[in-house]
Amino acid sequence: MLKLCTLGAGYFSQFHYRAWQRINEVQLVGICDRDANAANRVGAGFPSSRTYVELEAMLDTEQPDVLDVIVPPSGHLPAIRAAAARGIHVICQKPFCGALADAEVAATVAAQANITLIVHENFRFQPWYSKLHQILSSGVLGEVYGATFRLRPGDGQGDEAYLARQPYFRDMPRFMVHETGIHYVDVFRYLFGEVKAVTARLRRINPVIAGEDAGLVVLEMMDGITAVLDANRLADHPASNRRRTLGEMLVETEAGAVAITGNGEIYLRKHGENLAEQIDYEWQDVDFGGDCVYRTQVAAIRALLGQGPLVNTAAQYLANLCVEEAIYESHEQGRRIALN
Repeated sequence: MLKLCTLGAGYFSQFHYRAWQRINEVQLVGICDRDANAANRVGAGFPSSRTYVELEAMLDTEQPDVLDVIVPPSGHLPAIRAAAARGIHVICQKPFCGALADAEVAATVAAQANITLIVHENFRFQPWYSKLHQILSSGVLGEVYGATFRLRPGDGQGDEAYLARQPYFRDMPRFMVHETGIHYVDVFRYLFGEVKAVTARLRRINPVIAGEDAGLVVLEMMDGITAVLDANRLADHPASNRRRTLGEMLVETEAGAVAITGNGEIYLRKHGENLAEQIDYEWQDVDFGGDCVYRTQVAAIRALLGQGPLVNTAAQYLANLCVEEAIYESHEQGRRIALN
């Protein structure tokens, strides 16, 4: 049993808290948010926990094993420093620390304190990508030629864009890639390996937001695969819930093409054939992204208990942020950027 404290009670935290309720290996003992009403509202669902408005007071009082950081990027590094000073492991939401330089500092702080710092990057834990990874790893599809993800959530139109759920999206100077595209950088790395070069063209369509909301990003992977993120947050895609997958993926291979639909269905069309066959697999349509928050937190806790591999530690996650920086550099300079 691990003692857990949390920092943050905003919109997305609801998925974290519902997942923690289902994980028997942890006991939530402290909930912190600078808004006392928000902390108390969450705390009502955890009778054995106490609520706080000051992080350090909570950490000193509760002395947890793990801190789950569920606040915007500006709060990440101070929270990580506070936990590290007390020898507390950290799971931290993304965008991780907001900037590569801060993320590098956070990774160094964690290493020097000998704590584990895991980035809550949950898209690779969406069940359709887990199944696709299993299929690709089996080798049955032969050589993989390339993949395209069409990001089409359809939530970025009009003067009220993003206000209902996450209004801070509107003020982010780097938005689509930094907030959303980074998920697919990680998914592409999970499926196809490391990135050797980037070419990107970004644009802002909706004038009411500060950052980009569309773009085309081409990632050249180390083994020759081309992975493309074709993104437009104003356009949508067919799905019963357009936030389930946020879009559609197509992977083309020697043996045929694998498609992931907006409903989380996976189809294989064999090379030379016209009809696709649906691939059956089990998954739960719970909360966000096929229950990926729960799956991420289970993997993190198992790793901390020595029962599974560590995935997306801060040191590992820096590779994603280096790719992100290369994407923005490619757009700004209008050229292909090679990564070291």
